[in-house]
Amino acid sequence: MNQLSPSYACNIDPYVYQTLQGIQGKMVVVQTTTRDTVTGRLVRVLPDHIVVESGGSPFFIRTQQIVWVIPKG
Repeated sequence: MNQLSPSYACNIDPYVYQTLQGIQGKMVVVQTTTRDTVTGRLVRVLPDHIVVESGGSPFFIRTQQIVWVIPKG
């Protein structure tokens, strides 16, 4: 009997990934698809998500949920 393995797919936008890497370590404002904004320091950029540190807490934001990002200063 064959067992099926789950497969996962993630769309990666190389332009967004590269742009976000260029502002890693800087303060940003991120708008998400849920209309929430997160303001903090962009501490990590990965192909499928970013980590923004705000108020001492990390916020993990999926790249697919980002509407826009504004660097601050």
